[in-house]
Amino acid sequence: MGLRKKRQRHDEAPRDGGRAVELRGVRRQYGRGEAAVHALRGIELALPRGTFTAVMGPSGSGKSTFLQCAAGLDRPTEGTVVLGGTTITGLNENELTELRRTRLGFVFQAFNLLPSLTVEQNVLLPMRFAGQRPDRRRAADVLTRVGLDGLGGRRPGELSGGQQQRVAIARALVGRPDVIFADEPTGALDTTTAREILGLLRDAVDHTGATVVMVTHDPVAAAHADRVLFLADGAIVDQLEGAPADAVAARMSTLTARAAAHPPTLAPC
Repeated sequence: MGLRKKRQRHDEAPRDGGRAVELRGVRRQYGRGEAAVHALRGIELALPRGTFTAVMGPSGSGKSTFLQCAAGLDRPTEGTVVLGGTTITGLNENELTELRRTRLGFVFQAFNLLPSLTVEQNVLLPMRFAGQRPDRRRAADVLTRVGLDGLGGRRPGELSGGQQQRVAIARALVGRPDVIFADEPTGALDTTTAREILGLLRDAVDHTGATVVMVTHDPVAAAHADRVLFLADGAIVDQLEGAPADAVAARMSTLTARAAAHPPTLAPC
């Protein structure tokens, strides 16, 4: 019940009333003619700052393409993507790289930590890449927030999978990004550890005003979000707000059954 009250506060009063992510008529097509694959079909979406959004859908629905286009990792065929008030679809590769380094955070299923660096050094990488002076105090603060106080000198190989994902979250938070994009962040974790990681993402939204966009196949993970968007055949076909895991699972079951009956021709999701 306490979690739902927090969600309502953020829905009613986002941190600055602005939009963190906007997709306007976004389409992504691979190939041409009869062989063309329509991975996204005109996505229209606006996500307020300080909110947690989960994206779900059957295999081949366009989830990964959605995340890649929204995060500036792939370019739409048509349409506009705006992040934190900046239109990114017209930026060149150097400008996109700079934006990702300075204003976005990423959390992946595979952690993507550098094994030769310490935990602290991994956390500070975004600041180094952005040309900023590494702030060790800031690193210590975020490591404490994710439950890794005193572990900054260890290597990733000395940590459990759950601890490594905590490092990845600390790395995503250290630069105070406009948006954190998470791609199946609990996919490689056991149930208990996954719940702890989702709690950290939820806490980042509720207590620091972070904006999180997470792709997941897990209804339990999605239930931590303020809103769940459902993709099918490259389009947003449904959404739920503040829904429990069983309601999310029921909606996914319906979409999966429809997709099985009418399989689309899409890029892998």
